[in-house]
Amino acid sequence: MTSAFSLRSQGRQPPLPLSLALPQGELHIEQWLRILPRKRLVGRGLLNGKPVLVKLFIAQAAARHWQRESDGLRALRDAGLPTPALHAEGQLSGDLYYLVTEFLQDARTLEQLWQQLPGRNPGQPQAMALLGAALRSLAALHRQGLVQHDLHLGNFLQQGEQLYLIDGDAISAVSPGQPLPAAQAEDNLALLFAQLQPHWDELSELLLIDYLQVNAERALNPDRLQQHIARARQHRLRDWLDKALRDCSAFAVERNWWRFCSVQRSQRDALAPLLQNPDSAFTSHPSLKDGGSSSVTRVEQGGHSLVVKRYNIKGLGHWLRRCLRPSRAWHSWLAAQRLQFLGIATPAPLAMIESRFGPLRRRAWLVTEYRQGQNLLELFGEDGQSLPTTEQQQALLQLMQQLTDAHISHGDFKATNLLWHNGQVWLIDLDAMQTHKTRTSWQPAWQTDRQRLIRNWPENTPLHTWLKTHLPQ
Repeated sequence: MTSAFSLRSQGRQPPLPLSLALPQGELHIEQWLRILPRKRLVGRGLLNGKPVLVKLFIAQAAARHWQRESDGLRALRDAGLPTPALHAEGQLSGDLYYLVTEFLQDARTLEQLWQQLPGRNPGQPQAMALLGAALRSLAALHRQGLVQHDLHLGNFLQQGEQLYLIDGDAISAVSPGQPLPAAQAEDNLALLFAQLQPHWDELSELLLIDYLQVNAERALNPDRLQQHIARARQHRLRDWLDKALRDCSAFAVERNWWRFCSVQRSQRDALAPLLQNPDSAFTSHPSLKDGGSSSVTRVEQGGHSLVVKRYNIKGLGHWLRRCLRPSRAWHSWLAAQRLQFLGIATPAPLAMIESRFGPLRRRAWLVTEYRQGQNLLELFGEDGQSLPTTEQQQALLQLMQQLTDAHISHGDFKATNLLWHNGQVWLIDLDAMQTHKTRTSWQPAWQTDRQRLIRNWPENTPLHTWLKTHLPQ
């Protein structure tokens, strides 16, 4: 008999196909859609021959999560809000609980639709329309006194013209039948806006028009909403950086006495040979940089161009200074994750490896995607006589503003560490990047970065003068 214990023991590879005899009929699970090891399994299957979505709760505290999911779906239904119909629920054996809803054929989440948009820049019409649909649905939820505590575009399901609310586990009734108080509505709205990159914040009031068309019962405070958004985004960022260092749905992490490895789970199979022997990249491929504290090379793996950076140990003294600290690969891995989260252009970080002896770090490797582009010294020339085009000026100033808003200093802001590619200026070589908690600590570091970039070109040349005039102080 299938039990919660047996499903927990299968980890990320639960059996397929899987048949369960429910009081409501025979359930056949044909495909797993989401696997949270030892916690919850979500799959597609048939109940008495009818397509259904199945959730199996297998954690030791499964009863509580199952009950929350059931209560949330009923709250949505009782409020008259669109959500997939509940076909079956209950307990099978021990701590194995199930919940079966209708399977919406050809439906896609708003997150899937968002990722498929050709552009997601602020004000882009298709992006605005998609967010408007989510906000109208959220407004209907708030008008009925309900909140969604795990608010993101993946919890809105679009089928044709109908938008459904899903994930009952995160639904709770605050004031059933009565509109939410303004402060709670703002706090919940902030969770949705925090999913967007910071340069969308200036459009939050415009986007609220869609929300207010459905729920204008409470006066919202835009300034307070912005504070909630900033706080929610910081919480999401901390959570993402934590995930980048532990085994989860987004990252596969291997940790033992001899090494630590974190890799994007979607890239694990393609990168497997390189992860097993990262030094292989340096034996038969031309090197981009060799010697000293680091070596860099480009390699083709799984049909993709990658950059592998190895952080070397130069000697016993160097190792003694570094062995108890997180490696520069570790630091750069988290720095790149932070930049990507904030929408700041940098080559995607794919994997990080540390060679260890217990708690002692040795060599380390960082694997990123390769971006074909010109560094700014090549692009503008070394004599400083050429000015950037209008597009280049806008991209450079946008990057500076993003770094300023996030209180980030690069630490080695020379022109060769900035690449021009696909209409953006990309940051590379993040070994010395810092995020400052206060503007006071950030300001001198930013001035150092600013001056380092300007010094790439001779004084009193057109480019030197333009940078000195236009780069934010």
